[in-house]
Amino acid sequence: MFTFKSQATDNLVMLQSTAEALLKLLGKSAAEPGIIEVADMPRVLEALRGAPAFVPPPPVNPETNEPIELPFADQPVSLHQRAAPLVRMVEQAQAEGKPIVWGV
Repeated sequence: MFTFKSQATDNLVMLQSTAEALLKLLGKSAAEPGIIEVADMPRVLEALRGAPAFVPPPPVNPETNEPIELPFADQPVSLHQRAAPLVRMVEQAQAEGKPIVWGV
C-alpha cells in the first residue's frame, strides 16, 4: 500500500503498483519521499488526466468467437480510472494552496 498526504485532504491510500505507475507519469519516484508543490499542480493535473485509458479487450470464447462477459469484480480498470482519486486530491490541494507528499 502507498499513501499520499496533504493538509488539504484526507490521506489517499492506493496499491503500490498503481502509485508507482502514476508517479512515473509525473517523472517522480515512489522509492523515496517526494512532494508535489502547488506550483507544479497544473502540470500534474494535465499529466494525470492524460493517463492511458486503454483497457484490454475481454477474452473470447474459442467455440463461439464471442467475447466472454466478465463479472464486475474481474473487469480491468485503466490507469486513467485509477488516477481519478489522485486527480481529486491534487485539485483540492491546489485550491487550498497545500502540497502533497509521500514517503514521510
